[in-house]
Amino acid sequence: KQWYQRRVAITAGNLNVRGQRGNIVQNYPSVEYDFVPDKITMTTDDLVHVQWAGINTNVPGRAGEGKDQTDRNNLLEMSGDPDTSYPFNLADAPWIKNIASVTEPKASGLDIAVALASSGYFCGKDGSSGTCPAGLSLDGNTREDLQKQLDNAPASYFGHVIRFKAPGQVYYLCTRNNNFTNRSQKGMIYITPPKSKN
Repeated sequence: KQWYQRRVAITAGNLNVRGQRGNIVQNYPSVEYDFVPDKITMTTDDLVHVQWAGINTNVPGRAGEGKDQTDRNNLLEMSGDPDTSYPFNLADAPWIKNIASVTEPKASGLDIAVALASSGYFCGKDGSSGTCPAGLSLDGNTREDLQKQLDNAPASYFGHVIRFKAPGQVYYLCTRNNNFTNRSQKGMIYITPPKSKN
């Protein structure tokens, strides 16, 4: 078949982060960190590019987690509904069996989850995919340990263009900026079957 006979219509979206470091008063009229969009409905034929941009030169002295003046984000699957504020252990997260990367096709679901959880500090679990050097992987890391509030992780992250293999739902959060009492950086993805080809 010719290449044009094999094409299918694919919708591609973007999952990013908006807002800046600081509380609601310091940020007015902007907002604190949030995923945007924070609710996505997509089919198993659709793609979403999970990525974010940040800086290390925010206004000094603003409220926030981690090192002053820094933006950091990550994404982990929550172990419950949207009111939950605890992530799954990466290896136990159900979504690792249901995600695939278009940008890194050899990456496993666990590789993708490790990279998103570490804001790209680790490119995967152990480097066995062939696209992630072992020294930059979680198991083979040869650099300093990842700081608990991601201070030594990149401020910006290219991420992955991902697709879901089966219908379902994923609730996720950022562990650095989700502050249980006054700041919520969470989101949800609903995955539906492919649209009818009529």
